[in-house]
Amino acid sequence: MSDAHLPRTGAVIVAAGRGLRAGGGIPKQWRDLAGRPLAAHAMAVFAAHPGVSEVVLVVHPDDQGALPALPAARIVAGGETRGASVLAGLEALDEVERVLIHDAARPGVTAEIIDAVLEALDHAPAAAPALPVTDALWRGAEGAVAETVSRDGLWRAQTPQGFHLGAILAAHRAYPGMAADDVEVARAAGMEVRIVPGSERNMKITEAADFDRAARLMGGAMDIRLGNGFDVHRFGDGDHVMLCGVAVPHERGLAGHSDADVGMHAVTDAIYGALGDGDIGRHFPPSDPQWKGAESRIFLVHAAERARAAGYAISHLDCTLICERPKIGPHAQAMAAALAGIAGVEPGRVSVKATTSERLGFTGREEGIAALATATLVKG
Repeated sequence: MSDAHLPRTGAVIVAAGRGLRAGGGIPKQWRDLAGRPLAAHAMAVFAAHPGVSEVVLVVHPDDQGALPALPAARIVAGGETRGASVLAGLEALDEVERVLIHDAARPGVTAEIIDAVLEALDHAPAAAPALPVTDALWRGAEGAVAETVSRDGLWRAQTPQGFHLGAILAAHRAYPGMAADDVEVARAAGMEVRIVPGSERNMKITEAADFDRAARLMGGAMDIRLGNGFDVHRFGDGDHVMLCGVAVPHERGLAGHSDADVGMHAVTDAIYGALGDGDIGRHFPPSDPQWKGAESRIFLVHAAERARAAGYAISHLDCTLICERPKIGPHAQAMAAALAGIAGVEPGRVSVKATTSERLGFTGREEGIAALATATLVKG
């Protein structure tokens, strides 16, 4: 069948409720979720779907003049009940044969769910996604379990619920009361409703805590930060060098205001960089005598604590030491373990390695050691 003969499908997204149980002081559909209004997530999925030719957004009359930035859609005013709002959206559709009715409070709808509903509509008058009930069910009375209810044949309903437009429009016009959803309206009109697979991602946001859960399921709340650090210290007097928390025997030491641990300094600056939080010099000025000869672990502990205070986990630390001597390989594992312990992360999330500069530059002339580090921070 050519595209010209495929039935045209519209989408009605219902966003006319007040939804104040979710907190935030405004209807939940306009609250931020992962950087944009909750309703915008579902709208964008329907607008981008090749099987959807028109999107109608039903909003509360009080919201019409103050909507946030949203994907393109026809905006219509809803009614006093959900059923009245759905009916307003259905009547606003233009030249479509089928309709998908979706709750704006379900931001995790996917193209795959839409595909499944549309495919079912090729063979049935109505279809809707759902998940089987897997938990035990009780009926309660006065705060106690009154009886156990069988979960056999029970499903958790989701949206979008799909219908042939003429049939569901007539069903809504004739329905006498308030319905839990559009499937109830359709069944009252005698329609068979096919069940297609839903998704845990397609959850409905009702309470304030649901925003965090939805963000995790959708991945939209994850904030990943990368920071780089670079440091250099020249050789001076001494019989060892401190590198990434390990004292490595050498005929010279490293010169610096603190213990001159060039590797740990680079790692610390990488964490500060990922946080947009300056560098070691900002937090521990070399002009301050209290830091003279200080152990560099103080700096790394401070940076790691600031990351955690900002809500970030240190996902990975990578440090490359650049020198001709001393040889780093025999000590690399111990260095990684030391960094992990000081930063408070798992040892498998820290890497320490080394390279030479092929006898070029100040490291090639064995005048000092350089270090390059990368830190990955994750929130969400």
